[in-house]
Amino acid sequence: MTGTDHLSRTHHLSRGAREADTRVGEGRVRDARGAAPRREVLISGASIAGPALAFWLNRRGFAVTVVEKAGALRGGGYPIDVRGTAREVVRRMGLLPRLREAHIDLRRLTFLEGDGGEVASISPHAVTGGVAGQDLEVRRGDLTEALYAAVRDDVEFLFDDSIDTLDQSGDGVDVTFRGGGRRTFDMVFGADGLHSRTRELAFGPEEQFHRYLGYCFAGFTVRNTFGLSHELMMWNDPGRAAALYAVGDNDDVHAFLNFAHPEPPFGAFRNPDAQRDLVASVFAGAGWEVPGMLAALRDADDLFFDAVSQIRMPRWSSGRVALVGDAAYAPSFLTGQGTSLALVGAYMLADSLAHRDHAAGFAAYEAGTRAFVTMNQDQVGEGDATLFPTTAEALEQRNAMLRGLTAMPSGEGRSAHSALTLPAVEPVS
Repeated sequence: MTGTDHLSRTHHLSRGAREADTRVGEGRVRDARGAAPRREVLISGASIAGPALAFWLNRRGFAVTVVEKAGALRGGGYPIDVRGTAREVVRRMGLLPRLREAHIDLRRLTFLEGDGGEVASISPHAVTGGVAGQDLEVRRGDLTEALYAAVRDDVEFLFDDSIDTLDQSGDGVDVTFRGGGRRTFDMVFGADGLHSRTRELAFGPEEQFHRYLGYCFAGFTVRNTFGLSHELMMWNDPGRAAALYAVGDNDDVHAFLNFAHPEPPFGAFRNPDAQRDLVASVFAGAGWEVPGMLAALRDADDLFFDAVSQIRMPRWSSGRVALVGDAAYAPSFLTGQGTSLALVGAYMLADSLAHRDHAAGFAAYEAGTRAFVTMNQDQVGEGDATLFPTTAEALEQRNAMLRGLTAMPSGEGRSAHSALTLPAVEPVS
């Protein structure tokens, strides 16, 4: 049974090993044998950072609830990378064998000129800085289901709901949910992505933390009528890129349309028709397979559109509320490190809280993690996307670099992937 099947009900409340627990006080859980109350916490978001944090907090004795606005786990999705320190996180979770089985064996990366002619066909690792046989690339849904399976029997999940308000006026956090419920927690964690509602409630509007990198993108799936298998093909002309990514031999291919844009198109973010119109206008007259991709875009039911951005915050906590993953420090997909930062950040946050109160724990989390986050975010700057040049001169320079790329890169980017050594895992009490 898949994770999605397991969530056939809109609200899934799984207690598993905690069936003997009974609620006492405001948001506290006491073991039936009379042990000390367990700190009860709420995590907003059930994608990657949220379930990973739930796993490690549960291991450290917290009573965990996860709330997710979607009605079920989100399956499918584009491929994501697990590299360096993050690979050690999933190994310690016991997920490495499952993720190895789900690993996508991308064998070739082909770059094309504006007229469709080939620039270079190279190993993906020569561009990504990855290491064959060590790094993992899996479908986003495969990782999400693996994380959920690891915690579903020990953690409460509330699907089809979300946080409406937060009130930190007392010794905890009073939370009201959009579904009408109200509960009190010792701490609340925002693991709800780039456009985090938790961050907005606790820290203020996104605009003050949003660092736009000068690009937008649209992703969707199309039928594999191109004969592609385990490969990615990318077409470029100045300021525009189109890619087709076949993760296997199946009938679907991930399509991506990426383009430079001077300002974030805020008016399009919540309007799919405006998104389609914007992409179509930018790519009008483009060659290669782009006209067919634009036709498919009009009918795509899984369109994902967003700005290429980072989240940069001076602090990741406010009172009893803390952020993790993209909500706190989205690095942008240009770094390929969003998933890895989420996994590492979840581990470090839970470890920092193991024997500390919230204030000391949050301070330790930032002290131990911020340098790693900053190093990975700094791999790319505004308008500095090597694979997506915005001028004809920059495009020719990139193509010349690709034609001469016959060996693995020096490892400069690789050092950022593995720049943090995880604290040791404590025995389960």
